[in-house]
Amino acid sequence: MKIKICGLTDKKEAEYLNRNQVDFAGMVLFFPKSKRNVTIEEAKDIMSALQPRIQKVAVVVEPTIEQVQEIEKAGFDYIQIHGKLQQAVLKQIQIPVLKAFNIKDMNEYESYHKNPLIAGYVFDAQEPGSGKTFDWSLVKDIPRDEKMFLLAGGLHPGNVQEAITCLHPDGVDVSSGVEYPDKLGKDGEKIDLFVKHARMV
Repeated sequence: MKIKICGLTDKKEAEYLNRNQVDFAGMVLFFPKSKRNVTIEEAKDIMSALQPRIQKVAVVVEPTIEQVQEIEKAGFDYIQIHGKLQQAVLKQIQIPVLKAFNIKDMNEYESYHKNPLIAGYVFDAQEPGSGKTFDWSLVKDIPRDEKMFLLAGGLHPGNVQEAITCLHPDGVDVSSGVEYPDKLGKDGEKIDLFVKHARMV
């Protein structure tokens, strides 16, 4: 089971991911509306503290070609794209693309499902980053292929086993479910629990 911890905002959080040997670390870029938004320079600082085996994911919304180029130059391994993805932008991307789908735009899945430039999918709640779950049955019958299937949206240590048992994704993606309730930042103990429970299934 692949594990992605998303929304890192501080270099010290890298240690939580390193000790749990997670697969992916996500950072939100170019999206000031998000409280987890970081600059390219801050992201580089966080990445420098991550073990090389952990894949670094830039999480963006409808990026421009210029933003994609900055992401690639910074050394990210993947780019995760929410919202509309322009074909002109997609054709310029040199690193693997994870296309995020919210429940409200699931009707667009088929067009990406057939696109060879897409490396995988992230299925999220209607409001990404809200910490809310969605009806998992909505994606239970989606045709699987060789592309990576990551489940996000309201996952936390208490429900990740149920989610994995229900959908059998290739991986799980968590952000708010492993954060402190009263301040910005990841809670190392919650990450430990999340990873432990995800790997027990």
